[in-house]
Amino acid sequence: MRTPAPTPVPDRGRVYRRCGCRDADRRQLGTRCPRLVDPGHGSWAFAVDAPSLDGRRRTLRRAGFPDEIEARIALRKFNQSLALGFIADPRQKTADYLYRWLDEKALHRKATTMARYRDYVEKDLIPAFGDIPLDDLDRQYLRAYVTAQLNADRGKVTVYRIMATLSSALTSAVDNDRLTRNAAKPPLLPRPASPARRLWTEAQTVRFLQFTRATDPLYADLAELMLDTGLRKGEALALHWDDIHQAEGVLFVRHTLSAVDNNQLVLTTPKTPHSRAWVALSHRAAAALDDRADTGTFGRAADPTGYVFHRHGRPLHPKNVLDHFHLLCDKAGVPRTALHDLRHLAASFGLAAGVPLPIMSKTLRHRTLSTSANIYAELTPRAARAGADGIAWILDNADREELGTPVCRTRRPVRQHPRPHRPRPANRTPRLDDPTENWPMWSGHHHATTT
Repeated sequence: MRTPAPTPVPDRGRVYRRCGCRDADRRQLGTRCPRLVDPGHGSWAFAVDAPSLDGRRRTLRRAGFPDEIEARIALRKFNQSLALGFIADPRQKTADYLYRWLDEKALHRKATTMARYRDYVEKDLIPAFGDIPLDDLDRQYLRAYVTAQLNADRGKVTVYRIMATLSSALTSAVDNDRLTRNAAKPPLLPRPASPARRLWTEAQTVRFLQFTRATDPLYADLAELMLDTGLRKGEALALHWDDIHQAEGVLFVRHTLSAVDNNQLVLTTPKTPHSRAWVALSHRAAAALDDRADTGTFGRAADPTGYVFHRHGRPLHPKNVLDHFHLLCDKAGVPRTALHDLRHLAASFGLAAGVPLPIMSKTLRHRTLSTSANIYAELTPRAARAGADGIAWILDNADREELGTPVCRTRRPVRQHPRPHRPRPANRTPRLDDPTENWPMWSGHHHATTT
């Protein structure tokens, strides 16, 4: 079936020429100026009635066009925008558009996201570009701003996020046919590389947990739960007792605790739709939750509808949790790491223990396997040794098949093979960095963080 042609938009409004000359009483003459007979005097403008919320008549006037053709083109774009459901004001300032964009985004964005958007818009974008007409905003202005910020020793990550916010706003303008192109694309700054992440070893992890169990059981249970389940910091801090079902060995992630402007604590939806799901509990995670349940407020039993991790019934502030966590790292003698790195550590330990990548991805509630493989699958020393020893084992077998004789003892792998059924030679004493147990490389030989 052939699509019917769109109905042409009528040319509402009028186009006229005016000037800024004034009479003896300092009143503008406008269209009454006698000098308008001169083609080079004054400028062209248009006037059109725009819709209003209160039903009253509202006339929109825009002037400053060099000739009649430009004024009629602007009037035609304005009428077309009304047919599409928005107002394309040719003299709309960038500041006015950004405020309107914030109001639109507030309908379907989290409070924490909107706080970050407003901070960048009001403190950076509007002071820099607010007085420029939106239609005149081009890459020259953006390039000059980025260069000035970098020369003022502004961080590249901050400048990149500011420009990313502007790019999102201009993309909305393009999607609504308000603009023909996004001046912030392609990005003027490449995405800054993430800093190198240094994860704990198994010994450092155990050292931290043993130290915190003796000095601060609350943070010991928090770290244990995040390590065993891969929960995000906000998800762990938002846990309520009615989210936990110990009999079934699962907990449900329903909220995340966030700080708006680093001040107001709010419960928001999890990061992604896939994050709102159930998580299995290992025996270590269940023991940590049992410790929290037995530790009531002033001797009272835990509130079944209250927070799992709290101080006198009130939730823990994420910033205070991070600061205290770093203090405990210093006291325990382990490198400082972010709380979110415990999630990376959970993924790395699970994969090193032989948990299949799809299972690990589901445990972390990722949307795709690539996220788990490329971002969270950090290489641990034990996993690195397993990979190197596995390659050596293949080459050893090839040597035996080729030569028909045993391989020289000095060329054998000095660490335990990744194949658990191969016994260690009786004449070899274990090294200090060797695992004390067989590696759980096959299904059924590991205690995963899922049940």
